[in-house]
Amino acid sequence: MSRTTALAIELISRPSLTPDNFGCQELLTRRLQAIGFKIERLRFGEVENLWATHGDKGPLFVFAGHTDVVPTGPEDQWRFPPFSPTLHDGFLYGRGAVDMKGSVAAMITGCERFIQQNPEHPGTIGFLITSDEEGPATDGTVKVIDHLEQQGTKIDWCLVGEPSSRVKLCDTIKNGRRGSLNGYLTIHGIQGHVGYPKPGNNPIHTLAPFLEKLCSTSWDSGNEFFQPTSLQVTNINSGTGADNVIPGNLELLFNFRYSTDVTSNQLQKRVEGMLSNCKHSLNWRNSGLPFLTKPGTLVAATQAAIDTVCGYTATLSTTGGTSDGRFIAPTGAEVIEIGPINETIHKINERVGVEELDQLSIIYEKILENIVTSPKVLVK
Repeated sequence: MSRTTALAIELISRPSLTPDNFGCQELLTRRLQAIGFKIERLRFGEVENLWATHGDKGPLFVFAGHTDVVPTGPEDQWRFPPFSPTLHDGFLYGRGAVDMKGSVAAMITGCERFIQQNPEHPGTIGFLITSDEEGPATDGTVKVIDHLEQQGTKIDWCLVGEPSSRVKLCDTIKNGRRGSLNGYLTIHGIQGHVGYPKPGNNPIHTLAPFLEKLCSTSWDSGNEFFQPTSLQVTNINSGTGADNVIPGNLELLFNFRYSTDVTSNQLQKRVEGMLSNCKHSLNWRNSGLPFLTKPGTLVAATQAAIDTVCGYTATLSTTGGTSDGRFIAPTGAEVIEIGPINETIHKINERVGVEELDQLSIIYEKILENIVTSPKVLVK
């Protein structure tokens, strides 16, 4: 069994449901201390975070990841117990195998080999590990970044170990993410009897033309790196449950995944303009700004590593959900995401290929070699 697989098994066996760290970071701390990393434990609220560095000069390259996992769902539907990691037919099964304990294990073992060969490497290597990425994400990476900013620590390059691969390992590099804007709308009507519709005011009837306009609007055309902004309604709730009562209110939840061609303020103003003729309350939550890392030092170093190990060129993509990269990119860092095939993330019977993990560890090591030890990429 490889060191990467063995470490992944140790991590998966810990039921670290967000935000519970369940000893995962203590395990990683021991491994990093053994190769000379300085450790800083950062607790915010109920969330444990780990910041570790090797080196004391710039530039700074950071591996970012999380040890928390989502709930398992019905355990009796799993082929193997979700927190009893099991090797079967070349796969490692268990909650977090792909998202993202496998990546974290590969980061550690890749870094261990690199440090062994380059103990006096230029620059600094860092690890930023949180335990609330799968939860509210309010006391994890975002708080660590605030802490680093206050200390004057600037990240130059950051690799997030999210499972970015689609069909084969590292066929896709996420070099950005769309923004995420949530709308919480209440349309206020007047409850009444269906047989006496006046003076009642049915908010469902009010919703219909607004919803048609909301869903048919083109918000932008996208650009070279981003698909056009999309909108999805996620919930509609109204009525008392009785068939003879006009409801008094209606609640509508919706989400924008938006490109860099539009701002959250522009989206909000356009939606609010559609509601000018009805009584309503509308609240917003921007859960992530869009970010983009254009081809440059980090992308080049990563594509070269993937080509060396896998023999093909990875595609750049900004599709999918959000990640903790949204908290790191605004500091000016180049941020990418690469990790295992994402077919089983958050699913029952989550699994990762054992050979895939070993290759990923080598890719992470090669990225370190390309970006940390090459004089060309150290020129800022």
